[in-house]
Formats: sequence, C-alpha cells, structure tokens
Amino acid sequence: MATTANQFGMQEALQQLGIKEINEGTSTGNSWFSNGEILESYSPVDGQLIGKVKTTTKEDYEKVMQSATEAFKTFRMMPAPQRGEIVRQFGQKLREKKDALGKLVSYEMGKSLQEGLGEVQEMIDICDFAVGLSRQLHGFTMHSERPGHRMYDQYHALGIVGIISAFNFPVAVWSWNTALAWIAGDVCVWKPSEKTPLCGVACQNIIAEVLKENNLPEGISCLINGDYKVGEWMTSDVRVPLVSATGSTRMGKIVAQTVAGRLGRSLLELGGNNAIIVTPDADVKMTVIGAVFGAVGTAGQRCTSTRRLIIHESIYDKVRDAIVSAYAQLKIGNPLDQNNHVGPLIDTHAVEMYNKALAKVIAEGGKIIVEGGVLSGEGYESGCYVKPAIAEAEGHFEIVQHETFAPVLYLLKYDGDVDNAIAIQNGVAQGLSSAIMTNNLREAERFLSVAGSDCGIANVNIGTSGAEIGGAFGGEKETGGGRESGSDAWKVYMRRQTNTINYTTSLPLAQGIKFDL
Repeated sequence: MATTANQFGMQEALQQLGIKEINEGTSTGNSWFSNGEILESYSPVDGQLIGKVKTTTKEDYEKVMQSATEAFKTFRMMPAPQRGEIVRQFGQKLREKKDALGKLVSYEMGKSLQEGLGEVQEMIDICDFAVGLSRQLHGFTMHSERPGHRMYDQYHALGIVGIISAFNFPVAVWSWNTALAWIAGDVCVWKPSEKTPLCGVACQNIIAEVLKENNLPEGISCLINGDYKVGEWMTSDVRVPLVSATGSTRMGKIVAQTVAGRLGRSLLELGGNNAIIVTPDADVKMTVIGAVFGAVGTAGQRCTSTRRLIIHESIYDKVRDAIVSAYAQLKIGNPLDQNNHVGPLIDTHAVEMYNKALAKVIAEGGKIIVEGGVLSGEGYESGCYVKPAIAEAEGHFEIVQHETFAPVLYLLKYDGDVDNAIAIQNGVAQGLSSAIMTNNLREAERFLSVAGSDCGIANVNIGTSGAEIGGAFGGEKETGGGRESGSDAWKVYMRRQTNTINYTTSLPLAQGIKFDL
C-alpha cells in the first residue's frame, strides 16, 4: 500500500482499523460483499493511493435493504437502555481507536491531525449523549375532556434511516445520526462520500466488532459505497422513511424533492455562508482568533467556516491589519505534522473552484489583500495545497452570495448601528452559523432576538465553527432546516403517536357529540 506518510504511523493506523489494499465496500454488519467497480482513494496530503473500495451494485443494495428490514423487527423490540448499552460499547471502541481513526480522517480528507482527532472525539461525545438519552425518550401526558380517559403521547422507532454524508466530516456526521437512530430503535444504511470511502469502511469495522460481541443481528448498521447513483437508490426507496443528507444545497434540493415525492422525511444539512459581525465594542484579539480559525480551519471546508467578516467602519482598518498579520503566521503543509495550521483541499476540483472564486471577486471590483495561489514543490506534490486568501468586497457581490468551499475570507464594511450589520449578514440565501463580536449587551441581545440573526446557530464572542454536540446543529433557508446532534434532535428519528385509554364502561365521544344506539 503506497504512502509517503509512514513516518506519521499511517500504516499501523490502517492496519488497526482493518483497512486493506482492496476493501469490500458493502456491509450488513459482520458480512462484507461487493460486486461493483473499484473506487480508488487518493490522499490529498501527498497524492498517494491509500486503498481501494469495491462499490455497491443494485443487487448488493437489495441484499442490504433486506437485511436492514429484518434487523429492524428485532432491534426495535430491544429496550432503549439496552440499545444505549450498545452505543456505549461503540463509544468505548472509538476511545481505543481514536488515534488510528483520527489519523485516517486527517490523511484521507486532508484536515489537520488535531481536527481529525477532534472529529473522533465528537463521535465519542455523541455516544455519551445518546447513552443518557436512551433512558429519556419521554412523551407527555394530557388531561382528557372525557371522564375516565387518559391521554398521552409517545415515540416509537421509525425504521431504516438512510445517511448520506460529505467528505469534510467523513465520520462525525455519520455518528451524529447513528448514535441517536440506534437508541431510538432504528437501523441505519450509510453511504459515505466517494471522496472518503475508507473512513466509512473503518467505522463499519468498528461497529461490526460491537455487534458481533453482542450477538446482534445483521443489518443494524449497513454500509454502501459508490457515486450519486447509489444515493439515489436510497432517496427513492419507500423502505427508507428518513433520509439524512449532508452536502451542497444543490444536492439537498434533489434529495428533498425525491423524498417528498414519496412522502418520506428528509433531514438536510446543506451549505453555509457564515459571517462574524465585528462591532466597535469588540475585543479585537478574540475576534482575530475566532475569525482566523473559522476561515482557515479544515482549509475552509467546513459548512460552518467563516466566509464573511462584517466590520464596523470605525475599527475596520485595525481589525483588517490584525487579521492580515495573523495570516502571515500560518503554516501550510502536511496536516499530520502538528506544526502546520492548514492542510490541503480535498482534490484538484476544489482547487479549481478556489481559483475561480478569487478571479471572480477581482472581476466584480474586489481587492485581494492577502494573496492566494496554489503551492507547488516539495511537500505539495498532490497539487491540493492553496494559500488562505483575504479579499475586500461588497456584500452584494455575486461571489460573496455563494459558498466557496475553500479558505477565502471576504471583509465587508458597515456603518451605523448593528441592525445594518445584521441586514448584511442575513442578506444571503444560506442560514447556518453566525456570530457577533461585541462587549455591548444591547448589541448582543439584538443579534439574538427575533429581529437578529436568521441562522440556526447564533454565537456571541465565539466564532462560527466549533459547535458542541449538546446543542441541536443545523440551519435555515438554503441550509435545509434540519437539526442533528443534541437538544431534542432525537425526535426526528422516531414517529410520534398519541394514545387515549378509556377505563370506564361507557363510550363518550369528544366535543360532546351524541351517538346513541
């Protein structure tokens, strides 16, 4: 297995995770099979082939669905706290394999090792959250208008949950869905990104160990691999009542229309065009830390990455100069080397989009104040390394209205009060994450009010990225409206049922209706 990352222990990590030179890409738990074409996974870190995965055929998919359907009949009958115990064991396996899986995430996706390890920690955290939640899947009781009647509602397992995940968080987003779906009594079928298939194989290997050790049926956790066509099988399948899809807004609209056409449910986590508002009362040092990490973390490939910095004109020059100075200190290189801050983009197509964005902002009248460019030479052989860039722009620029999945930060100026900044922030189609930097209580509360940020996430004095699993994660408008992870996001994975029990010898009707025989 060719790789130039041996000095970082990648070979040992791959071995520990059960990754081979050629891997089966379809699984129903402990059983692995694939009859499709070969999908090759190249690392954006060094351009080397990490491994190959056999893709899922239509026949393979049918076998998966049959297995998942049968497993659901058994798994839904297991008491929720017992399902929570399975998730607890999965979390423990992740703790044991955190270093290996974090390295694979970093090497296959290109994010820094610390971010790769952090992503696995998110998986562990959501497992802990789900274990506690397994004893709290509560409904509500209501008083009936009819004497001798009791009313309540409760939640039941939904069925097969289809999961389509993106390359930028190749393991965490899957776990956000599966941990909650499993404690709800659902079974899961996962299609990881074709750009990071080995992360999917590794995760399935880990949960397969838990299922085998507990003598649980095949089909509770399933894996399928391939391009968008494999995802289409799932989105159009009436056997899948819920499809959770993470990716671009374009992809999400297709999924939403297809699933709605069969009256299924969709949970969508789509694009973001996130902004930080910087008011005259902001702490500039804190602003720089939050903005720089938000803009260059994961090489700008987070859905919560900071794309726009909306700065009051009275402190614009001061904040701009501080940000530019911070960018001069960034180290770009192999993300497995913890001395580096920024790794590569996922592939050369992403590099092309980055170059087009920089050209577009200039064409629209913007000014590049931190030059971008593609890096070449020793250590940059993959062609996926770019310089984080900063441009001065206007909020109405077309390029600023769109999400560029790359480290390009736009500086926008506002005057007047904070309402003007909020209007600029809200003036885009996406509505995922937002933040304000201010020590003014009135500005902070205005930002969080109904007249403030229209995003699903609104922060004060922290950046736009780095959400904790305890809160519901998701956004509005073209971000899709879905919610994953914490709070009461578990409810989307279950079906709600209202129950009325009559413990008398008569049958009164609601609303006082009389029907005597």
